[in-house]
Amino acid sequence: MKRLVDATLAFSLIAGLCFVQRAANACPFCQATSQTFAESIEAMDVAVYARLVKPAPPIKPGTRLSEGQEIPKAEFEIIEIIKGDQVFTSKVVRAIFFGEAKIGSEFLVLGVDPPNVMWSTPLKISDRTKDYLKLVLALPKDPKQRLLFFQKHLEDDEEALAMDAYDEFAKSPYSAVKAIKGEMDKAQLIKWIADVEIPASRRRLYLTMLGVCGDKNDVGMLEDMIRSTDRKQKRGLDALIGCYLTLKGSEGLPLIEEQFLKNRKSEYADTYAAIMALRFHGTEADIIPRKRILVAMSYMLDRPQLADLVIPDLARWEDWSHVDRLVKLFKDADEETSWVRVPVVNYLRHCPLPIAEKQIKALEKIDPAAVRRANTFFPFGAAGGAPGPGATSEGRKTSASDTSVSDESTSTVPTVDATTTQTSVDLPGVDEEAEVVESSKTSNLVASIDAESTDNARSDHAASNIPTRQVADNSNLWTTVGVPLLVAAGILLLQWRILAGPSNV
Repeated sequence: MKRLVDATLAFSLIAGLCFVQRAANACPFCQATSQTFAESIEAMDVAVYARLVKPAPPIKPGTRLSEGQEIPKAEFEIIEIIKGDQVFTSKVVRAIFFGEAKIGSEFLVLGVDPPNVMWSTPLKISDRTKDYLKLVLALPKDPKQRLLFFQKHLEDDEEALAMDAYDEFAKSPYSAVKAIKGEMDKAQLIKWIADVEIPASRRRLYLTMLGVCGDKNDVGMLEDMIRSTDRKQKRGLDALIGCYLTLKGSEGLPLIEEQFLKNRKSEYADTYAAIMALRFHGTEADIIPRKRILVAMSYMLDRPQLADLVIPDLARWEDWSHVDRLVKLFKDADEETSWVRVPVVNYLRHCPLPIAEKQIKALEKIDPAAVRRANTFFPFGAAGGAPGPGATSEGRKTSASDTSVSDESTSTVPTVDATTTQTSVDLPGVDEEAEVVESSKTSNLVASIDAESTDNARSDHAASNIPTRQVADNSNLWTTVGVPLLVAAGILLLQWRILAGPSNV
């Protein structure tokens, strides 16, 4: 049993660490569903193809294992070694497997810690999957060449290959997606986008790709989808708006403003999707002038209940023209809009105008607790990276490969920058657009390290987006070190509870 616990812990940690490290380069709007085949094999010490020769003995329901007794394992015979051939002294693999499979069925089995290898649960594969993996493992590291290969397997008839190809795109730099523009099949992308049965996560990818290879002739179709009252037509709305604005530019903003920003009847999920699309264009793209994007975002200040969603963006992009409006929002806030106060204070703290400091002192008299929360949980002021008087605005960010640095602004894994453009998480049985909101807001809440769990979650979400370089640096350290440690601690606690059993807990 102890070896089982050790193996489970090892596999879980490896998977978690790989996900944290790779997700930073994710394609905008795309959320990877799992590790890719290539990642899984790379993370392990051993990989083999094996044939089932002896199923595990059946266990009666309700059976409890005695202390020290191992879970019964199935036996497999190695038929081909993919990785780690120097460590094998036996062709027999014993691994936990209770699935249904015929004797002779072939599996992909991964392992760690040779020479006494701890094996993962075998994955049943087809001959076609084996051929696919052979080609995948021979691919060069160049992102463009890899995507050209995986593009052929998007929506593959074999679901495992379709999912793997999508995940490879989702984890690739946006610049690599743009690099294959000339080899994209626009007609096929449009067909997939129009198919309401395509999963929302994949639809986001195809909309992102259409934004790269499409043209003005595709705008009409996108406008119809944006205006549609059919939720299925608007699935992946953040990517849909992002694609529309990529192809139409500034001329497309009035539609987005009227539909989602000015419109007080717009659903929260739709409004949030529009904001995420604007963030993408303010950070990743260079199509719409940032000043024009700021005008669009400022309409949210007329909706006090949602104003906190854009205040950090106004500060990060150094739009200090809203001091008076934000002060009024602070003063007018009631129980339904009180969460706007911390973002307002943080905006003023980063504002280089002399009036800002005076306003903070005045607002502290109205709600000292809000000012205290802003100072306590987000303590880095102008010295931490906010520009002082006379400083110039930073230019647009480029994609990960353009700067040879991981661009964390495109990931939904715990991230620290309000430029997050990744918003999607597909969970069975959950409304797709609601997932968009919760995924994005959760990522930013993690970035703030759950600064004040008793306060309104939306207050923490907005405040965590404050555009301070020092905050980002410390949060990057949190993402790199803290997340894996918490993953490890959680898994260790879970395993202890399992081993202890109900009689000892």
